[in-house]
Amino acid sequence: MKFTAIQISAMLNGVIEGNPEATVSKLSKIEEGEPGSLTFLANPLYTQYIYTTDASIAIVGKSFVAERPVKVTLVKVDNPEIAFAKLLEIYNQIKNNKTGISSLAFISDSAAIGENVYVGEFAVIGEGVVIGNNVKIHPHVSIAENTVIGDNTILFAGVKIYSDNQIGKNCVIHAGTVIGSDGFRFAQGPEGNTKIAQIGNVLIEDDVETGANCTIDRATLGSTILRKGVKLDNLVHIAHNVEVGENTVMAAGTGVAGSTKIGKNCLISGHVSFTGHITIADGTQLGGATGVSKSLIKPGQAYLGSPALEASKFRKSYVYFRNFPEIIARLERLEKLEKERK
Repeated sequence: MKFTAIQISAMLNGVIEGNPEATVSKLSKIEEGEPGSLTFLANPLYTQYIYTTDASIAIVGKSFVAERPVKVTLVKVDNPEIAFAKLLEIYNQIKNNKTGISSLAFISDSAAIGENVYVGEFAVIGEGVVIGNNVKIHPHVSIAENTVIGDNTILFAGVKIYSDNQIGKNCVIHAGTVIGSDGFRFAQGPEGNTKIAQIGNVLIEDDVETGANCTIDRATLGSTILRKGVKLDNLVHIAHNVEVGENTVMAAGTGVAGSTKIGKNCLISGHVSFTGHITIADGTQLGGATGVSKSLIKPGQAYLGSPALEASKFRKSYVYFRNFPEIIARLERLEKLEKERK
């Protein structure tokens, strides 16, 4: 894909300084720019590179004034960072706009396939599956029977979706994620552990994105639910019957145990762990590696530590944690003096 400075300027409502016919076919960081690449300058700390970069086109702010000659063609915009993000999204959409069904894919005769769908090599679509319009199913994806996939959803390579699940519109499921695997439930008895059948499903609403290698377990009964706009980073585990509220974000390595209900608009950092059967209020913020062992019912609060403490209390307590050796030494000295007095 090649773009000229004129085309880029038109997309971003920008002003060109330099060669309007300059052409780019790839993206680069400004300090690593090479001929044929597009870059941008937003952070003043990188201004020095605008004079040395070999990139062909650079997006800069309209307020930028070169202090010495530049060889790169400039496209001046109101906000270069937002403009570059817009171009990245356009580029991503073009790159992922694949269509057609590979002859090496298997699609059940009873599956319903929408318009403008892409199905890659060795993908498997089972009986009774419903695929919406403009869905992209990359190679080695497996979609088991009676699953529904909404319009404009993208399933990257190696995604595995078990039977009877529902995924909404405009979702992105990254490579290796498993949706609908069994919840981890066993009845313990004198003869060992007896598996409890998991006959529920997973319901993923619109505009949800999961990172690579996430696992979202099916419910024992009912549904495991990711509400509209939820975003999961890589390697997140959502257990059976969990519900995650609208627009909540979880960073990598987080694990949520069964039947926990997480509110909307929560910000959950990496490696946070939740015990099961608890409730997390809307707008909760959890720092990295926080351990949540009980319900957090006050909306909009921030927590740190394990077990979780309100962030302000944790920071005060941490002053004492750091000084424990000195505090113990002082106590021992005081005890020794007290004994000597006696």
